[in-house]
Amino acid sequence: MKRDKRQKIGRYGLEVTKMGMGGAALGNLYEVVEEDGAAETIAGAYAAGIRYFDTAPLYGYGRSENRLGAALSRYNRNELAISTKVGYSLVPRTEEEPPESPFVDVPPLDKTFDFSRDAVLRSFEESLKRLQTEYIDILFIHDPDEGISIQPDFHDPYTVSHFSRAMDQVYPAIDELRTQKVVKAIGAAMNQWQMLYDFAAEGDFDCFLLAGRYTLLEQEPALKFLPRCEEKGIRVIIGGPYNSGILATGAVEGAYYNYLPATPDVLDRTRRIQEVCARHDVSLQAAALQFPFGHPSIASVIPGARSAAEIGANVAFFEEKIPNDFWAEFRDLSLVGAQARLPLSEN
Repeated sequence: MKRDKRQKIGRYGLEVTKMGMGGAALGNLYEVVEEDGAAETIAGAYAAGIRYFDTAPLYGYGRSENRLGAALSRYNRNELAISTKVGYSLVPRTEEEPPESPFVDVPPLDKTFDFSRDAVLRSFEESLKRLQTEYIDILFIHDPDEGISIQPDFHDPYTVSHFSRAMDQVYPAIDELRTQKVVKAIGAAMNQWQMLYDFAAEGDFDCFLLAGRYTLLEQEPALKFLPRCEEKGIRVIIGGPYNSGILATGAVEGAYYNYLPATPDVLDRTRRIQEVCARHDVSLQAAALQFPFGHPSIASVIPGARSAAEIGANVAFFEEKIPNDFWAEFRDLSLVGAQARLPLSEN
């Protein structure tokens, strides 16, 4: 599987590489990434042929966008695809202590949810400045459920919902930006597929970013969500292909799944996947990165990275050859859902 193969999204000639780079780690997610290290990571991604970079104002409270903007400014902008998001607004911090957040060493800012038209347009302009660009390739509506789906007791996708406001206020604003061609494609980015399914019905979206929900461990979106996207020509970008870590580390003590320590059931399922990997001499990480491409709606997978070494490892996993009998055993052992399509090689 070629990391630099281009995939089309939307109506204005946008293309993304099949392997992209998620920018959350560049915002000091869980631990500090030094400025030089961030620049080397981005340069390493570019050198490896990666031309799609995803970020958001939330990631490090502007730090990820600033770092990407500075590092990518040295390259031909027309070669790149950059996505960012609206929905979280950055405001001056009023407390002395930094806000509770998975991002560390952040600027003196705080975040607030604001799905009003004015906030969206203001956030977009601020992102343009941080990213040092005159246009954004993909603009996503970010977490209109306030990230409720990553909570351990998640059941109702509408427990917290800005869906109506997003369609009434945000969608018309970003659609206008697309018409003005300062944005090439629009979508929504979430950790759940159910609300994205409804966005697909209500708006004219080009793509969605689905994080952590279509992986070796989860294939529920194959039942309804991916068929709807295929029917409407909506491309899907897969974030969180390692499910917060366990599909990179394996079922080790302290492994994380969906931002929390993995449960015994998840650890057991991961061990069974690892056993199949061992029998076929396939890396767990390679299977995790390549699995989503069995479905034709998948445009790109965007694992995060905090070093050039991690970029190099992800590239190697992405291009590792996986035999068809590996995926056949997955199906035989019911380790993937019956509706999930497998990335079978033609050779």
